[in-house]
Amino acid sequence: MRASRSGNILRNVDWVTIGLFLGLVFFGWLNIYGASYTFDQTSIFDFSNRAGKQFVWILGSLVLGIVLLLLDYKTYDVLAYIAYAAMLLLLLATPFLAHNIKGSMSWITIGPVNLQPAEFAKCIVALAIAKYMGRYEYKLRSWRDLIVPFVLIGVPMMIIMVLQKETGSALVFAAFLLVFYRQGMSGHVLWICVAAVALFIISIRWGGTALPLGNGNVGILACMLLLTTVEIYFICKEHPMRFQALILVSSVGAIYGISLIVNIWKAVPFNWISMGIVIVLVLYNTFISIYWRKYSLLVVAAFTLFCIGYTHACEYVFSKVLQPHQRIRIEVLLGMKEDPAGAGYNVNQARIAIGSGRLFGKGYLNGTQTKLQFVPEQDTDFIFCTVGEEWGFIGSIGVLLVYLLFILRLIAIAERQRSESTRIYAYAVASIFLFHLMINVGMVLGLLPVIGIPLPFFSYGGSSLWGFTLLLFILLRLDAARMEQLR
Repeated sequence: MRASRSGNILRNVDWVTIGLFLGLVFFGWLNIYGASYTFDQTSIFDFSNRAGKQFVWILGSLVLGIVLLLLDYKTYDVLAYIAYAAMLLLLLATPFLAHNIKGSMSWITIGPVNLQPAEFAKCIVALAIAKYMGRYEYKLRSWRDLIVPFVLIGVPMMIIMVLQKETGSALVFAAFLLVFYRQGMSGHVLWICVAAVALFIISIRWGGTALPLGNGNVGILACMLLLTTVEIYFICKEHPMRFQALILVSSVGAIYGISLIVNIWKAVPFNWISMGIVIVLVLYNTFISIYWRKYSLLVVAAFTLFCIGYTHACEYVFSKVLQPHQRIRIEVLLGMKEDPAGAGYNVNQARIAIGSGRLFGKGYLNGTQTKLQFVPEQDTDFIFCTVGEEWGFIGSIGVLLVYLLFILRLIAIAERQRSESTRIYAYAVASIFLFHLMINVGMVLGLLPVIGIPLPFFSYGGSSLWGFTLLLFILLRLDAARMEQLR
């Protein structure tokens, strides 16, 4: 019977996904060797080198994958909540057991190796969310149904960010928003996230830029104009009245026009005027919402008021909450500071390395930027620059295409599931891989802030490799048993 079950697993497991996994792991291992290669090194299996150490981690990940495939698929559902509770205790204990590594308290030393529990937390949270949202009686009808899922991702996220001071690993949990959206969460939630990021960037980037006329700054005025546009849009969309849009836009324009004329004789506080216009629009929206009995639009008004406070709080968060190295990375990314020898050094050197590879690259083990150690963290967070330098544009596009095929395969696996909980877990896995890929490549190219998250299967490190292996092979085991599961 055991032999028969093993045969079923071998027959039903998705070998295409395993093939993509093995290809990414192998090519990643080659690039770790290329990134850490020194001219006096002779073997890729040299265990004093990171490539040799990574080979050991790869063997361990293969054994882990086999074990995960051989376990009964029901084990993952049964242990989901227990593993989640144990994971929270481990995350809470980590800051007290860990050593300070570059300001982070997230690594536990066990004998000769260092492990990062946050890398394994993503898989356990995905299992817990899949079990909760996959219940037969669970339906995502309103924001109340998202309270528990948000708590499930919010608690470990805050522990990792606040206690362990590991911002990058904490932000990965934002990938679960894509899962919630796929399950029926309103698209407004994603727009709220986009609005929060936009308001933060505008208020920080231009908050210190004074207006050429009157009193105030460009950042606050731009944020208030954005909120004014949002309010007018929803008012006209949900309360259609003749010439209403023209009247509102003309009124706002007239107020600013009069303010500019008055400013000739006396400086006008444009920040306060712009804020007053938004508040008046909120009150108007609230009045006609109650009058027309469309109470759902009161949420828009409440959100706008929240955004006003949020915009003014961004400066405090930026200057008081974020760590100094996080602030300067954002300032360099937004063009507020030039620091080529400091916070911008990694990204500048990574760009030079990738650009020097041109179309076809310099050839394997022939990268000068990487061989001369010009790129910090070139075999971990910045390993994609090694791909760009040695394999060129063609090689980089090839790697990204393989990642694309891998993620599309995960989505296909998700769509063919009979069990709702397995489908949710599959989308969680796909979202986490997509988030890691986009953020890592984006920060190496200088398009996103450097937050320090690994490139799946490429970056050196046993915790990240085993964490990704755990995510993937649990999914493959659940997928292999899909014909045994009820809808």
